[in-house]
Amino acid sequence: MLDDKVILAEAQRVLQEEGAALQRAATKITDDFARAVRLLADAPKVIVTGVGKSGLVGRKIAATLVSTGTTAVFLHPVEALHGDVGIIGRGDVAVLLSKSGSSDELLRLFPVLRRAEITTVGILGAKDSALGRLVDLSLDASVQREACPLRAAPTTSTAVAMALGDALAVALMKLRDFTSDEFALRHPLGQLGRNLSIYVGDIMHKGAALPLVEASTSFREAIIEMTDKALGCVGVVGPNRKLLGLITDGDVRRTLQHHIDIRPLRVEDVMTTRPVLARTSMLIGEALSLMENRERQISVLAVVDEEGCFIGLIRVHDIVRAGL
Repeated sequence: MLDDKVILAEAQRVLQEEGAALQRAATKITDDFARAVRLLADAPKVIVTGVGKSGLVGRKIAATLVSTGTTAVFLHPVEALHGDVGIIGRGDVAVLLSKSGSSDELLRLFPVLRRAEITTVGILGAKDSALGRLVDLSLDASVQREACPLRAAPTTSTAVAMALGDALAVALMKLRDFTSDEFALRHPLGQLGRNLSIYVGDIMHKGAALPLVEASTSFREAIIEMTDKALGCVGVVGPNRKLLGLITDGDVRRTLQHHIDIRPLRVEDVMTTRPVLARTSMLIGEALSLMENRERQISVLAVVDEEGCFIGLIRVHDIVRAGL
């Protein structure tokens, strides 16, 4: 039976070899890539085609293009010759994927593409190949070897081809200045859509629900206010509700660890004077990142307006309940 160490070593080898291949692919990007991006940007529709594993990669590339603002469709080269070629329209651009550059199915399809007078871009593992000589532009997806131990199954080659497709999609997003709002419109029911369409101001606690005390308030009274409002913190405010600090459940626990007698304590002795803050215009995905990407994770954010006045609270629980 194969030892676990051997299995782990094999996994590491595959990832290292594929990672190195992607780095090499980055060094082979030329002006043809920029030309391909501009061709795709100007096309009414992008037709992605390939067969076998290249076809599966092509389906993913087409899906990524569609979800990031480019009208695209996957066309199976065999089905194309049985009627599906009718999907091709004037001005479209076809992206052909092939490791060998000599796929019979694509070579049979090519005359049809040429008669339709559409521009062709190849993502090819062999630029000096039959398809490489036919396409208008060719992107180099060649690899030194497959990560498969037999050096046969498409592994490294499909990783590089898919990464080039991702690079095309992302470059098109950059060219079009594709916004997070547009992305959300294309993913209305998914987590990504909720990430990019729900704002802190939509779900924050506000008004009478907010726990707040003044700086001169005793620590004991602050704990009572926190308990009554049950939001895991209390805001310390000055005139016009200017936020001076925040006391969280964690602050309470740490204070009780260090003080036997809490009667002399005022909130200004305990509060965090520079809490992490949110704005109503912040997406809930951004708010969650603010909570998580810290040395000590936090579970609540105070929301302030442009004058720094305390206007709301948002908790991790609120974000989860919103469907993130």
